[in-house]
Amino acid sequence: MIQLRLKAADARTLTDIGRAMVAALAVPVIINDRLDVALACGAAGVHVGADDLPVALVRGLAPRGFLIGASVGSAEEAAHAVGADYAGVGPVFGSTSKLDAGEAIGLAGLRQLTALAGLPAVAIGGITADTIPAIMSAGAVGIAVIGAIFGGPDPEAAARLLRAALDQASGLRG
Repeated sequence: MIQLRLKAADARTLTDIGRAMVAALAVPVIINDRLDVALACGAAGVHVGADDLPVALVRGLAPRGFLIGASVGSAEEAAHAVGADYAGVGPVFGSTSKLDAGEAIGLAGLRQLTALAGLPAVAIGGITADTIPAIMSAGAVGIAVIGAIFGGPDPEAAARLLRAALDQASGLRG
C-alpha cells in the first residue's frame, strides 16, 4: 500500500491528489490523518496519529472493509490503537523525513510496542535495506519508508532494493 501524507495541503488538494492516486495505482491508497479526505477520494483506508480522530470513532464512521492504521510510538499510543488493522510503530531509527517523529525507539522498542499493540506492525523511521532483516526479526510485518526511496538519485532502484531485502527477510522468518 501507499500512504498520501501532505501535512500542509488543504482538503481539496489532498482529495484531488488522492483521487488521482486511487485511479492510477494498483495498490491500496491510505490517506494520512484525514478520514474525510480518505472517504471523499475512495481510498482504501486512513492512518491516524495520536492527535487525530480516535480509532474507535473512525471505525464507527468508516465503511466495512476500510483499513485503519494507527501510529504507535509509546505504550500510551499502543493502548489508543485498539481496533486498528495495523500499527505504524516507530520511529525505530532516527528519521530526517518526519522531524516531529520523536526519539528513536530502537529494535527493542519496536519489539515491545508491537507486542503491546497486539496488531500487525509496520516499522517506521530511518529504515534502510540493511536494517530490514533486524526489523523483521523484531516482529514487524512490513516497513514504511520515505528517505530510503526518495533520498537518493534513483528512487526506482532504491524501491527494488528494499523490496528484495523485505522479500529475503520475510522468507527467512516464514
